[in-house]
Amino acid sequence: MDIELARTFIEIVGTGSFVKAADRLHVAQTTVSARVRLLEEQLGRPLFIRNKGGASLTPAGEQFLRFAPAFVQLWQRAKQQVAVPEGHRAVLTIGSEVSLWEPLLVDWVSRMRHSHPDIALRVHVDVPHDLIAHVGAGLVDIAVVYAPQHRPGLEINLLKEEQLVLVTTDLASYHTNNPGYVHVDWGADFSLHHAASFPDTTHGLVVNLGPLALSYLLQEGGSGYFRRHTVQPLLASGELYLVPDSPQFSFPVYAVHSANIDAATLGIALAVLRTAANVEGE
Repeated sequence: MDIELARTFIEIVGTGSFVKAADRLHVAQTTVSARVRLLEEQLGRPLFIRNKGGASLTPAGEQFLRFAPAFVQLWQRAKQQVAVPEGHRAVLTIGSEVSLWEPLLVDWVSRMRHSHPDIALRVHVDVPHDLIAHVGAGLVDIAVVYAPQHRPGLEINLLKEEQLVLVTTDLASYHTNNPGYVHVDWGADFSLHHAASFPDTTHGLVVNLGPLALSYLLQEGGSGYFRRHTVQPLLASGELYLVPDSPQFSFPVYAVHSANIDAATLGIALAVLRTAANVEGE
C-alpha cells in the first residue's frame, strides 16, 4: 500500500474534513479525494460518509483506523533506522512544545547525550497540534506536551504535575490597581478553571506562548499565571512576586509516543526524561 494513502486517511480522521486534510497535507482537495477513492478500491469498501459537516467513518473505516497509524509509523521508523549515522545503534526523534524547551528538553537531550551516546538524537520543537500529528505520522518518536489529543496508535503517559501560579512585578499596588494583567492561554482546562476563579474578568492582552508573555511582563510590568518552576528564579531575585492567597492551577505534562517504537530505546528515553522532569520539579 502507498503510505500516502494511509497518511491521508489519518489526516481526514484527525481533522474531520477532506478540505482541512488537504490544507494540512498541502495538496489540493481533489488529490485527497483521489487518494481516498484509490484506498477504497484497494480495500473494497467505502471508508467515509461525506456530509455538510465534514466526513465520518463507515464501519469499514473504523476497522481500518485500527491499522492505518501502524502502517505510517512503521514506514517512518524503517526510514529512520536505515539512516542510522555511523557509530550509532539507533536514531531517536524527540520533541516538545516551545514553552517546555527550556529547561526540560535541554536537560533531557543533555542527559541522553551523556548516558547513551550511541543513540543519535533528532530534536523537534513545535506547537502542540503539529507535535501530536508528527508523533502519529512517525516523524517524532516521543513528544512532551501539556494537553495531548488522543489519536489512534499513540500512548500517553503522565510525566509530572506542573503548577501555574499568579505572579506580579508590583505586589504593593497589585490589589489596588492590578497592573496590566496578561492572560496566558494555557489551554481549555486552564481557561475553564480561571473563569470560575475570576468571573466577569475581561482580558486586554491574551498571549498563547508562556515565554513570550513572561518576557513582556518583565519588560512592561504586570501580572499573570506562569509555571512555578519557570518563575522560581525570578521570585528568588525579587523581579517577580507571588500574589498571596491566589488560586493555583494544576497543569500536567505528558509524554506521548508511538505504540510501534522500539521498546528498548523507548524505555531508555522515558527513564532519562523522567529523571530530568523530577530534577526540574525539585
